Amino acid sequence: MAWVRRSGNLLCALVVALAMMLLLGAGYGPVPALGRALAPAGGVWDSAGADPTAHDETLDLSGLSRPAKVTFSRDGYAAVDAASDRDLFVVQGYVTARFRIAQMDLARRLGSGRLSELNGPAQLESDRFELRLGLLRSARAEWAAYEPGSTVHEALTAYAEGVNAWLQRLGETGEWPVIYGLTGVRPQRWTPVDSLVVQKVFTQQMDFSTAPLTYELLRGSLGQKRTAEWFPHHAPTPQQPYDPGPYRTLPLDPVPTPDANAAAPTAAAAPASPEPAASPSATAQAAGQLLAELGQLPYAGRQERFNSNAWAVNGPAAGGGSMLAGDPHIGVSLPSSWFQITLRSPGYRVSGGSLPGAPGVVLGRNEHLSWSLTNASSQGTFYYKEKTSADRPGAYYWKGAWRQMEKVHYTIPVRGADPVGLDVDLTVHGPVMTMKKQTLAVTWMGNRRSDDLGAILRVNRARNHTEFRAALRNWRAPAMNFVYADDKGGIAAISPGTYPQFPAGTEPWRAMSGTGDDEMTGTIPFDAVPQVRNPPGHVISSTNQRQVGEDYPYYLGTAGYFDPGHRQSVILDRLGEDGTLTPADFAALQNDVTDELAARLVPALLAALDKDGLNARQRAARDLLAAWDHTMDVGSPAASIWWTFLSGYLSDVFGPWWDAQDVPADEDRSLDLTSLPIPLREALEHWTLHDPDNEAFTPPGGVRRDAPAVMRSAFGRAVDDLADRFGPRPATWTWGKLHSREIVAITGAPGLGYGPYADGGDPWTVNAAGGDLTSDFGPSWRMIVRWTGPGRGSATAVYPGGQSENPASPWYTNLVARWRDGRALPLPDPSGRSALDGAAWTVRPGG
Repeated sequence: MAWVRRSGNLLCALVVALAMMLLLGAGYGPVPALGRALAPAGGVWDSAGADPTAHDETLDLSGLSRPAKVTFSRDGYAAVDAASDRDLFVVQGYVTARFRIAQMDLARRLGSGRLSELNGPAQLESDRFELRLGLLRSARAEWAAYEPGSTVHEALTAYAEGVNAWLQRLGETGEWPVIYGLTGVRPQRWTPVDSLVVQKVFTQQMDFSTAPLTYELLRGSLGQKRTAEWFPHHAPTPQQPYDPGPYRTLPLDPVPTPDANAAAPTAAAAPASPEPAASPSATAQAAGQLLAELGQLPYAGRQERFNSNAWAVNGPAAGGGSMLAGDPHIGVSLPSSWFQITLRSPGYRVSGGSLPGAPGVVLGRNEHLSWSLTNASSQGTFYYKEKTSADRPGAYYWKGAWRQMEKVHYTIPVRGADPVGLDVDLTVHGPVMTMKKQTLAVTWMGNRRSDDLGAILRVNRARNHTEFRAALRNWRAPAMNFVYADDKGGIAAISPGTYPQFPAGTEPWRAMSGTGDDEMTGTIPFDAVPQVRNPPGHVISSTNQRQVGEDYPYYLGTAGYFDPGHRQSVILDRLGEDGTLTPADFAALQNDVTDELAARLVPALLAALDKDGLNARQRAARDLLAAWDHTMDVGSPAASIWWTFLSGYLSDVFGPWWDAQDVPADEDRSLDLTSLPIPLREALEHWTLHDPDNEAFTPPGGVRRDAPAVMRSAFGRAVDDLADRFGPRPATWTWGKLHSREIVAITGAPGLGYGPYADGGDPWTVNAAGGDLTSDFGPSWRMIVRWTGPGRGSATAVYPGGQSENPASPWYTNLVARWRDGRALPLPDPSGRSALDGAAWTVRPGG
């Protein structure tokens, strides 16, 4: 039967590959014809013999000093046992590359601006953007700063040697992944800089933001007063910080001085008066231009839709020990964003999810402690309006003098076309992202040196909370929330990162003046960042909410950066129930689809509806809402009614303002009302419950309305819309007919993903399903760790997909069903006390 299943998988992969060859041979849309890449010799055919799984084998590996061992579970998880730390990372690089080399190569190409070399001219805009932003520049500078022989230098060097050993074998056998057979392009040798680039791609997805540009668009259309009210500094709805204070006010950490060369005055250095400040409309136009460019990229390119969960309990709720749960919510894909691995050597005994392309384990457990991550969601991206003049090309005005911009030149290789040149201008604030209407430069914390990899490796080796906390002291970007539990019953959370501070009166949530008045004054010191340990309530939960209360003495970001707290409410309610919690309770909570916003607003909607004034279909829909438990279950018709109503309610309130004030939602998808922007949801919730006569309910120049009137109208239209789509009977309007999930292939190739399939959840349920009604975003990894005493712990984990990127492999989608059903597998014990039950490799020095 195993052979039959594998054969079916292989047949499916071959059918899809044939379809891709027919499609790509002629070209389609943005995909150019591949021509000779399809030739039987040296083309796609050479990938047909690649081994899709692992079997017992002995292999020789260059760079290894002593024999090592790799064992596999039947489900594909790998465990590495090595005699030295350096050997450990050589083997980790080899194992990861063997199952994920295309994923690793695509990530480094994305961050290095080399997608066009593989995919042709269609990816030029992506390459230009990434090279302007500067991930490659930052990675090179970071690598140069590591001392030879240091822990990170050795780990990166060893990891690269392992990756290159697999690339060498592919070159000898010709068993390249299909994408290289189709294009005829081969991946270059792996370098330590490549691993840092991959890490910075992750940082960009977590931390690079365009929110200040959005704010400029809003100011230019809604005006300053309404923008400040509807997109406020602090949300009007109740917040539940994990660190409630009291807080310490400490001196700021200093920031590096600007680069001396970039800041040097030009030859005509006499102080000159700058030209008049750019008008708000010019700034808004420049912001719109940059946002429009971002909207054309083949990927998000910025922080959006992050809804991760991590919580920990101790004391009576954990039976005297401690428990941790974590499920980072990002885009779900095949293969997964994570590669599960167990690492054992003299310095490391750790198990969890690694980032394909980088050494170590990003989230998981070792013999004494466990940790998971959520996005801190703070503002880490700042824009500056540089003062320029047509009379001084290539110069900008800063601190009383004209300065010459630094220029960096790149040559972008393009498959099927001539190379393309790109010049990037740099000011003291960072790369210039656009010069149209207004020169905008970006200061992004991801471009500053950050020893994140060193921090992760230190976390992997930590034995207690003191060492864990010390390991994170030099973590810089992205700012993250680390939630922790250990084998002595301790729990904690801390949010390390770079949090810039500015002079009083500066508005960093907008594009700021680049002439020198709005420079950073420092960053929050590590001892004052949000953090808590062993709180009296025995519960810590991080769900991307603002981590602190309004009396926190430092700036973290405005309301739109943070989650509204609906998941937080559900989690705290469940964890606060009487009794001892079990891993099964944690698993049920990870899969919970309760919509707390519905629980708050549906009673107000029911109160607004006059039952006698409804027709029969509307009464049936109302009765479904009245009996609803507020869960977004796949079979719930009330969930469909609620979602359709909420979308219409928000659109009915803000749509007339958007139209009347010409809000450019077409330039910035975060302003598209169908995306239900967080600040507007928070405002609508607050007004509905506490200010139903707010002026926002009355459209500009229209007849006065209040919240109940708009709710009645939105409800009636929702019922009509659902009847048009699904028929006249409300009981048949199940959420699964409206809502589905999809696990997409990282190449975007049709047929290589999973789904779409009907499913529950929505963007703010604990089991999140973000994005459109066909969601490709949610829990990318679910982990639960239980500690019952010193050195005694057990853990489970699962993610949507499998260990292999090869569609012909039984390890490509084998974990999806478990992930869907909430049935995690044991996370291998990093102590090695329990053996894996699959194939084993004996790895010898040589090769």
